[in-house]
Amino acid sequence: MDDLFWFDSGIGRPLVLLHGGFLDHRMWDRQFPSLTAKYRVIAPDARGHGRSANATGPFRPVDDVAGLLRRLDIGPAVLVGVSMGAGTAVDTALEYPELVSGVVVSGAGTSEPYFSDPWTTRTTAAWYAAMAAGDLDACVEAFTQFAAGPHRSLDEVDPEVADHLRDMTRGTLSKHSSGEPSPILPVRDPWERVAAIEVPVLAINGGIDSPDHIGMAERLVRTVGNGRAASVDGTAHYPNLERPDEFNEILEGFLEAV
Repeated sequence: MDDLFWFDSGIGRPLVLLHGGFLDHRMWDRQFPSLTAKYRVIAPDARGHGRSANATGPFRPVDDVAGLLRRLDIGPAVLVGVSMGAGTAVDTALEYPELVSGVVVSGAGTSEPYFSDPWTTRTTAAWYAAMAAGDLDACVEAFTQFAAGPHRSLDEVDPEVADHLRDMTRGTLSKHSSGEPSPILPVRDPWERVAAIEVPVLAINGGIDSPDHIGMAERLVRTVGNGRAASVDGTAHYPNLERPDEFNEILEGFLEAV
């Protein structure tokens, strides 16, 4: 664990914040002040992201999260994840249920995503093409389109939010090279197993996120025994950054009820 970075602040019940793909712990900057006043907040940089070292061999992100919780001797904890982080949060509830007291997801349902919406598939294809070409600027710009979603342009997103996302994405992508194979090992059959999750699960969807992202999160909360969904209007894939006060209010209501 010495090669991983994590933010750790506050006193109280443990709360773990898991960032989206190609981002880092700073995507939670607009949650830290409110949450650290009431909880012990842990926000790691996933392996190969932000200030954490790149993987030196195959690994599972879920094992890194479990290892961190055990190293810090905390748990069970509520896990909150956006996109990739949401998948890791669900994986942790499946693989290490004793470490999890609740799960909050945004923009994903499990670590096994699927896409059929035309806007999502086009945007993903443009991002992959830029990665394959080794064009860092085009790759950052294509990936940041997810912040806008299918119903608006990136120019309509708060410039401060868009630039923050670009900065994090550029930092992580700069740690990797074109054509680099993924070292991430999948968790077995997450969609087939999620019905066994017993802890409360909340989806906080961006109201104008892509239908695929919203649909996967809603499928998750319909499948688990204790799930529900909420929406932050006027936001896409990163509602915690675009409308932090609304996101924080929904999240803290869930935390008080768990």
